[in-house]
Amino acid sequence: MTDASHACATPDIACPDVDFRGHDKLIAAVDAAVARGDEHAVTAALRQTLCGLIRDRDVHLPDCVFEPIADHYARRELYRSPAHGYSVVAMTWAPGQGTPVHDHCGLWCVEGVWDGELEITQYELLERDGERFRFRAAGGMQAGPGSAGSLIPPHEYHSIRNASADAVAVSVHIYKAPMECCSMFVPREGEWYVRADKALATDEAV
Repeated sequence: MTDASHACATPDIACPDVDFRGHDKLIAAVDAAVARGDEHAVTAALRQTLCGLIRDRDVHLPDCVFEPIADHYARRELYRSPAHGYSVVAMTWAPGQGTPVHDHCGLWCVEGVWDGELEITQYELLERDGERFRFRAAGGMQAGPGSAGSLIPPHEYHSIRNASADAVAVSVHIYKAPMECCSMFVPREGEWYVRADKALATDEAV
């Protein structure tokens, strides 16, 4: 696990911190939730906090997060806490963009839909054979603006997709620590998938 001391450990490299309207209000609210203690209390508080922030007219994400990138969904890190180590990432989904089934490498996460709608499917791990995993879809939902959910390992397997034919969607993800890689799962026969490592890059936030 990555902790706060590792989040910005290189002295010459500042933690990501993008300015936007309502920045201080958002960070203060997230700080208060993260200080709750155990991961269940933290994620429950963050779900409620994020739902409120999405509806708060005082908070407006930077304009760049509403601009999709043609060949991949955008990941723009808006803030990384030097005190608590958490990372706030805005994701922008053009119509049809989505993720494969993936995990969060053991990090808890709270995800909220800021704009548009996203199709979120959770998967239950039924069986593992080396690098082969058998999953079954365990529930899906269409999440609209103001909705938020949490993922706590080992219940972290899911996929996200913007199913709209013409609308862009934006989501905000708060991770326990910077998420720079994950495992993705490539479909094979039936319910079986093969695990593959995936590095997660971030796009410029200006």
